[in-house]
Amino acid sequence: MFNFFKTPALVFGFFCLLVLNSSFKCKEKTGAETTVQDVELKHIYTIETEVGDIVIQVYPKKAPITVKNFQQYVENENFEGASFYRVVRVDNQPVNPKKIEVIQGNFVAGDLALPPIVHETTNNTGILHKNGTVSMARLAPGTASAAFFICINDQPELDFEGKRNPDGQGFAAFGKVIEGMDIVKQIQSGETDGQSLVKEIKIKRIYKLK
Repeated sequence: MFNFFKTPALVFGFFCLLVLNSSFKCKEKTGAETTVQDVELKHIYTIETEVGDIVIQVYPKKAPITVKNFQQYVENENFEGASFYRVVRVDNQPVNPKKIEVIQGNFVAGDLALPPIVHETTNNTGILHKNGTVSMARLAPGTASAAFFICINDQPELDFEGKRNPDGQGFAAFGKVIEGMDIVKQIQSGETDGQSLVKEIKIKRIYKLK
């Protein structure tokens, strides 16, 4: 009887076929996983500004309190006075030992703001302040309401135990920019008086895409 495995050339060929087949299956699996990730891309909102759109994704499962606050502002559809009004760059924070880079806006102004929310720390949510992260501005923990900011570059000093705020509680991150970081950087480069934009950038509306 012909012994297949005693023929070196055939053995080598058989081995190559196994490797190729395995590689093909891996590629098929990777493609399927990518498709699933695309399908699961949800909780997407557009921040429409006078200089362009910023598209963000929020994480209600990870940061339920903070996202609910955001969604309430969107549902209220009242953006009278909403704007990006503050930008923080390395060159305009001379008294801060820990430098950060963000742009800060608000959903609404004055009496239209909702009550403050419970502070959700990054060690509980797992949402770190990376490039494009959207997070809530605050004074003491539990004072965040209408003001939010977007990170330019990674900002670990804004995470839990970060040194930007002396209390070490960090800030409540709840989403990230998925399109429009060029608009974020354009706003950050605007003319400032200290950290205040000379010309605030109006937020026309915020609406859900999917």
